[in-house]
Amino acid sequence: MADPDRVKPEDRVEHKSLGSGSTPGSGEPAAGHSRPKEEGKARPGDAAAAGEEDEEGSSLHPSPAKKLKLEQDKKKEKRQKVDEDEIQKMQVLVSSFSEEQLNRYEMYRRSAFPKAAIKRLVQSITGSSVSQNVVIAMSGISKVFAGEIVEEALDVCEKWGDTPPLQPKHMREAVRRLKSREQIPNTKHKHILFH
Repeated sequence: MADPDRVKPEDRVEHKSLGSGSTPGSGEPAAGHSRPKEEGKARPGDAAAAGEEDEEGSSLHPSPAKKLKLEQDKKKEKRQKVDEDEIQKMQVLVSSFSEEQLNRYEMYRRSAFPKAAIKRLVQSITGSSVSQNVVIAMSGISKVFAGEIVEEALDVCEKWGDTPPLQPKHMREAVRRLKSREQIPNTKHKHILFH
């Protein structure tokens, strides 16, 4: 039982309004009597109704944080779907390779520049230590760069009527062509901005 001095006046009125059909202490009004809604207090049934209203209201006007989360979730799902599609396409492509193409593809996947050599080179150029992520990125970029030169050298070899293996003359011509198309920066030529 609550201390009468601590009970708010509204609560006292409420207890007096209970009819004869209610049991003292049950807190339920008698049949036909309705209990006035207390301000600031929520009953268990009211909480469920309020939760439903919040859900309905949030679907009409979601908060900015909720919008951002929904957008991020949609982007994640889209990326996963794209990744799955890419994997499936690669599997179809690899399954259609001939034996020679499959061997070349395996060698391409396994090949990499030594991380220690790349790290030493980058540190000597920048003059400061570099993180492992930078080394991995530079190694990947170097692999792509070497692949472009070899691809161009194979085109040169074919155009000149030679047969592989590639020779140094093919590689030099490939580098010259890529420089002429400005796909390789020319380190010897300095651009003067102001005369």
